Amino acid sequence: MNSELAGRLTDEGHELDVRIYFEDTDFSGVVYHARYLHFLERGRSDFLRLKGIGHRQLMSGSLGNPMAFAVRKMEIEFLRPARIDEVLLVSTRTRQLGGARVLLDQSISRDGEVLVEAQVKVAVISPEGRPMRMPKRVLEVLAPETL
Repeated sequence: MNSELAGRLTDEGHELDVRIYFEDTDFSGVVYHARYLHFLERGRSDFLRLKGIGHRQLMSGSLGNPMAFAVRKMEIEFLRPARIDEVLLVSTRTRQLGGARVLLDQSISRDGEVLVEAQVKVAVISPEGRPMRMPKRVLEVLAPETL
């Protein structure tokens, strides 16, 4: 694995740099609103990957029972636009852990200015799509030091 591609873990959670390409923008060079969901997903996936619990490990059951995460709810606020060729910072942190869910706070910023804020509720599901409790090992890995 090339860990530089996955961003970096921080004391608060995870950070990932994302460059804006032509494919991310509308005709005026402004990022299309739905693309921010892609950037946020990359942040969540790479956060898990660097914590040692990538999607393959979760589904294989190597960390407990086979499981997956599914976004159940997302509140997103678009504060400022981003434009082609800019480099954005996607930040992810665990706000709360439960037996069958994770609440995450995410933001996308440019040079310290927050462009997008999102609160994400992620459910733990079995490979068949049924709700389940999170394996203890996964809970331990995701728990931030400050919880």
